[in-house]
Amino acid sequence: MTKRKIKVAVISDTHLGTYGCHAKELNTYLKGIEPEILVINGDFLDIWNLSKYYFPKSHVKVLQTVLKMMTKGTQIYYITGNHDELLRRYSGLTLGNFVLDDKLVLELDGKKHWFFHGDVFDITMKHSKWLAKLGGSGYDMLILFNRLVNHILEKLGKSKISLSKKVKDSVKLAVKHISNFEQTAADIAIANAYDCVILGHIHEPVMKTFVNKNGMVHYLNSGDWIENLTSLEYNNGSWQLVYYKELNNDVEVPVAETEDANGIKEFEMMHLTYLAKLAGQTEQ
Repeated sequence: MTKRKIKVAVISDTHLGTYGCHAKELNTYLKGIEPEILVINGDFLDIWNLSKYYFPKSHVKVLQTVLKMMTKGTQIYYITGNHDELLRRYSGLTLGNFVLDDKLVLELDGKKHWFFHGDVFDITMKHSKWLAKLGGSGYDMLILFNRLVNHILEKLGKSKISLSKKVKDSVKLAVKHISNFEQTAADIAIANAYDCVILGHIHEPVMKTFVNKNGMVHYLNSGDWIENLTSLEYNNGSWQLVYYKELNNDVEVPVAETEDANGIKEFEMMHLTYLAKLAGQTEQ
């Protein structure tokens, strides 16, 4: 497979460890690129809903692919989100070419780019974290119900539907309207003289420009790998919003399937092997 060489790739809201994650498609995407920098902008692992009973091999393969990128020289920045907020106690950790933090500023072609997940602007996170967590569990149940509905529709010769997308879109649009998510991020970015602000969290892939009396900023959101299956790519001085469906000849993306295999032990062994290798390089 010929890999596309990219300066920067950004993914967010993959929610590994949940039924809704399109891990196979995500792994296909990651294996098809060769970025100098990979920014994982929050909610990579869904620690809120993580269960020892569900972490299938396709999810482990995503972790393996990211680790392979690291060993081959890709700089990895893992920005924490609300679903993996437990990792925030380790913010500032640097291990080889892996950095874990809550935010990131990169200068690309002379322009300052500000990355963070964006949950700090979500009113449901500010005031009702328990409600947001409950919503996450309910969302997983909806994925399972959606699978049953689509199975019945298939038997009847009807087209599949995505109940999760309809619900998620309506809820997140309401949250965005109340909290002025995008405008707030843009105003703060302008006030801090950033040229570009890149977020995730609301699962809405978009690229737009905001202007206020103090200046202008480019606002980008990398979307998610639950419904939209999108990423951001930076090359030759410009950003592009990439849809998995378009990269793969408009193939229909199915509702993510449940897998019985539990890959947690396999990942633990893989992680320990990588750390041992890194330690050996450090000693030399």
